[in-house]
Amino acid sequence: MSEEPKVKGPASYFPSIEKTYGQPIDHWLRIIGGMAGKKHMEMVAELKSAHGLGHGHANALVAYYRAKNGG
Repeated sequence: MSEEPKVKGPASYFPSIEKTYGQPIDHWLRIIGGMAGKKHMEMVAELKSAHGLGHGHANALVAYYRAKNGG
């Protein structure tokens, strides 16, 4: 029996984010993509204030986005 490798890092939050907020991860990544020029914590703050995400979920999304998109 082979098990799928356990997802680690920010992506480990994705199932919970999708379940909690009812939107696919691509939705949130597109929103973050529109925040060009902002710092990490500015992006987190905007997700929290404008979209109602919790801190951990917002931080995980921003960290994932920045890691995949160079910054």
